[in-house]
Amino acid sequence: MESNPQLELAYDFLEYTGVNVFLTGKAGTGKTTFLRELKRRSPKRMIVVAPTGVAAINAGGVTIHSFFQLPFGPYVPGSSDTVERGEKLQYTHKFNREKINIIKTIDLLVIDEISMVRADLLDAVDDMLRRYRSKSEPFGGVQLLLIGDLQQLAPVVKEDEWALLKQHYASAFFFHSKALAATRYVAIELKHVYRQQDREFVDLLNRVRENRVDAAVLGMLNRRYVPGFKPSDDEGYVTLTTHNHQAQRINDVKMAELSTRAYSFKAEVKDNFPTYSYPTEETLVLKQGAQVMFVKNDSSPEKRYYNGKIGKITAINDRSIEVVGKEDGLKIQVTPEEWTNTRYTLDEETREITETVEGTFKQYPLKTAWAITIHKSQGLTFERAIVDANAAFAHGQVYVALSRCKTFEGLVLSSPVTVRSLVSDGAIDEFVREAEQKEPNKEELQQARQSYFRELLLEQFDYETIRWRLHYLYRVLDEQLRRLYPDWVERYRVAGAKCAEELLAVAERFQNQLERLMPEEGNYEADPVIADRVKKGAEYFREHTMSIFGKFLEEAIPEIDNKEVRKLVEQNMERFRGEVNLKLETLKVIGNGFSVKDYLRAKAKALIDAPKVKIKAKRAGAEKVEISPDILHSKLYETLRAWRNKEAERLKLPVYTVLQQKALLGISNTLPTNSKELLAVPGVGKKIVERYGAVLLDMVDEFRFQQK
Repeated sequence: MESNPQLELAYDFLEYTGVNVFLTGKAGTGKTTFLRELKRRSPKRMIVVAPTGVAAINAGGVTIHSFFQLPFGPYVPGSSDTVERGEKLQYTHKFNREKINIIKTIDLLVIDEISMVRADLLDAVDDMLRRYRSKSEPFGGVQLLLIGDLQQLAPVVKEDEWALLKQHYASAFFFHSKALAATRYVAIELKHVYRQQDREFVDLLNRVRENRVDAAVLGMLNRRYVPGFKPSDDEGYVTLTTHNHQAQRINDVKMAELSTRAYSFKAEVKDNFPTYSYPTEETLVLKQGAQVMFVKNDSSPEKRYYNGKIGKITAINDRSIEVVGKEDGLKIQVTPEEWTNTRYTLDEETREITETVEGTFKQYPLKTAWAITIHKSQGLTFERAIVDANAAFAHGQVYVALSRCKTFEGLVLSSPVTVRSLVSDGAIDEFVREAEQKEPNKEELQQARQSYFRELLLEQFDYETIRWRLHYLYRVLDEQLRRLYPDWVERYRVAGAKCAEELLAVAERFQNQLERLMPEEGNYEADPVIADRVKKGAEYFREHTMSIFGKFLEEAIPEIDNKEVRKLVEQNMERFRGEVNLKLETLKVIGNGFSVKDYLRAKAKALIDAPKVKIKAKRAGAEKVEISPDILHSKLYETLRAWRNKEAERLKLPVYTVLQQKALLGISNTLPTNSKELLAVPGVGKKIVERYGAVLLDMVDEFRFQQK
């Protein structure tokens, strides 16, 4: 990464701390380049999302709505629903197991083009993250990187949507998100401009961006106003418009004026590539003499063109296109390029988050470019541009348009800039002032780094989550299964008592020791005393955690008739075992010293590979089930169970309607010899005795005979 103090500070905050970062900066300061470098370098498990399909493709990520499966329409905070076309729509989409595991194990969520993200959409993301992670922490405890320039394009909100949202939000901008307001974040502004080298032009753009426009600034800008400007096609000017239809009309007229033959090129679209993400036309109609813009960086080693480069088609046929660059005169034989639509998946072997290609779009990386919209110009650089400033209708449009141009001399205004055309928003001005107060320094970075290390290290030796997971599990078992399996349930009570004595109490003392070893100043990560304590602590806690809970991790749960009870037990058992497994796996990896990177990786892998709960369903046949220690005569229990399953299959009824679980246990444990004794078994009534009494007693007699 090129040496840049702000970029390095941002990277260090993201790699070594858990603090949220708002990365901003005027156009051309390298925000997109930073994101690409971050994806390449960072050890953290990262997801990149953006508000639009094209922005997502450009950022190498996916759209916010597709990743979180969010419906379109306003999100009402706290209600877990949205409103679209006057109807409430609930967030009812169920994630598959892979998506849940990805969400559970994200370290860093990157949202690009944050200026276009509405506050309610950010709160909807918060809602979805809390569902599958920590419910008490904003965004489920995920670290955020928000990238964008608030002085550029604003979020889109319709009048009817704002009528609903204004009851909950001060503005539609992301910084009025309720979840974001509850987080701590730093704001880092990139100040070095790579796009414009003209210092005077950069200063002028800054004045426009920061709404500090006076008569002198207007006078300077309007020096570039040229009434009725009609450049020749050879000059390569691009007109920036506020609306799609304006750009389309200009391009259609210009194309019609060319007398050369039109050629059509159909894109090759494979699998899943949504139309809203198409980077250029599916059917591209081009002529010799057409002004075009490249819409992708050259993937070849020659790097002959870049996204936004303007050129002219000098030769074309059904199989090839030649473009000459306007500025460098370079002849380029253009070949089709491929864009990928990706989704995030988990690698089966490494359990790392990877990008899987869902679909591809292959087309010549060109589009007609006598005119494009300001919106689509965001992130691009032009040598020459024509701007109609008076047509601006939204915050940031004039700044985006002006800042696309590389030099002041390359800019032409088709209408003069006035104060009215510089649409500004007081909410943004206020937020920018607040953000300036959140600019961190190296001392704050060091404090945040130490705090992050301390927080994760103490988390490693915290047994509170295991304690309350076990508490909830035991409460369910005690209420629902004690009468059926008293000895089996009692084992969990005993484990809870041992946990309190051998783990909780010791962990609290050990955490206090670690706290004392970590003063306000110092490099904790390299401290040999801390490393030694961690190593010994990991050994003790892993041994005792395994001793108390190891036997519970793999055993199957005894048979449970009631579906609701079975589901309740399964859910609580899975959560409990997941926490125990997480603790064991992370303790194993820190045995040689605590590393934030290794700890996060082990934690993510353990969350994905949590042991699955086995509960044997009632099926026909003589398959084996887990036998509880509460069953005194397991062979008879198996015989009774197999008979019950066959009878239920014959009658096409649920097994518990033939004979309840507690009746199976009672008969196999008490061995009744007559109808009166059979009737005394819990779960056996007169109808059961009348219908099945003889059969049941015969099975008991046969068992008694075999035992002699």
